[in-house]
Amino acid sequence: MEKPRTRQSDGTRQKQSDGTRQKRRAAEERVDDFRGYVGLRSLLNPIWCFHGFRVSVIILTIFGVIMVFSSSSVNMIANGQSPWSQAIKQGGFCVLGLIVGVACMMVPAELIRKVSFAFLFVALCLQSLTFTPLGIDVQGNKGWIGVFGFTFQPAEVVKLALCVWLPRELIDAQKQIKKVEPFQAYRKLIVWLGLALLLVVGGKDLGTAMILLAIAGTALLLGNFPGKWLAIVACGGVALVGGLVISSPNRLGRIMATYQTCSTADMQGVCYQAVHGKYAMASGGLLGVGIGNSGEKWGYLPEAHNDFIFAIIGEETGFVGASLVILLFLVLGWCMLVVAIQAHDRYITLVLANITVWIVGQAFVNIGVVVGLFPVMGVPLPFVSAGGSSLILCLGAAGVTVSMMKQQPQIQAEIQRA
Repeated sequence: MEKPRTRQSDGTRQKQSDGTRQKRRAAEERVDDFRGYVGLRSLLNPIWCFHGFRVSVIILTIFGVIMVFSSSSVNMIANGQSPWSQAIKQGGFCVLGLIVGVACMMVPAELIRKVSFAFLFVALCLQSLTFTPLGIDVQGNKGWIGVFGFTFQPAEVVKLALCVWLPRELIDAQKQIKKVEPFQAYRKLIVWLGLALLLVVGGKDLGTAMILLAIAGTALLLGNFPGKWLAIVACGGVALVGGLVISSPNRLGRIMATYQTCSTADMQGVCYQAVHGKYAMASGGLLGVGIGNSGEKWGYLPEAHNDFIFAIIGEETGFVGASLVILLFLVLGWCMLVVAIQAHDRYITLVLANITVWIVGQAFVNIGVVVGLFPVMGVPLPFVSAGGSSLILCLGAAGVTVSMMKQQPQIQAEIQRA
């Protein structure tokens, strides 16, 4: 009686083994099957999106260093410094940012999820330092800290922290809401998100506050946050932004100047920067005046190497160069959203959506300010504008994005073959 049982057992094992191999083979075929990505559908190819995202980040970062040098050289000479000094500093930030980005890229998505709250706590501690003697006031916004001669904007860390923490908290709250009251499930999220917004708003930084509200709104909307509470958050955000505008005559004047005709007196006041930004864009024409040949950077356009660097790009590289920069940001956003939609892990989907809103949204706010669609609000162009805080954290966000993308089966298989 033992032998038939053994044969039957061996046969069962063989069938199970064959079934396992067939499933593995079918999974590998699905991963390697790109026959559906032809024509316009090739834009949905996750492998293309993975490589397209990384190439776009590298091009924007390198181009940013070039444009920082071009837009800052005159001011550096006027200040008695080397014309290369700002570019060298930006290059150093670039190297440091790449190190941070590679480090983030090597951290598994699950570990990022686990440490996200600790990261948020550290970010809020850094932001709170802006209210201590270490805080530095920059053009009316006390959102910087200075240590050993270096300045740093902690709000950039808060942006990334919210991008990776809010999805985790929303998913956890969805699991708890079946067992406890809705407020109890979302209490932690409401408290810490509110604290993050208050710390940034306390520094009177309207531009950064609006980016944080956009990140939070995206996460709450996609994370199935209760509709009534989301409406309350939206109204609170509008009230918060309105309060910042009304409390600052200068900020209110810049907003009014954007949507009204500037008077002769305003041309040397609240309208000055916006008008000269438009002058720079208009001077570029189709192909531009050539890199290094800008006229507006000769002391006419404030913050030419920072918040208004896109104006110098438009002047020196023309419509073609400015359009290519916009196209690169569109590629970034498209690639992140394509992988986000295809991701099987909801946490990865929400993180990629948040980072898309941050990076691409901030880019188009910056560009909108330069061309006159939005009032001047002091947000840098990601990867391009001068400044270490923005560049390092944007490259860190790119590293987190790559880490999330690597969880996609087709991208994972491509990396393993490489």
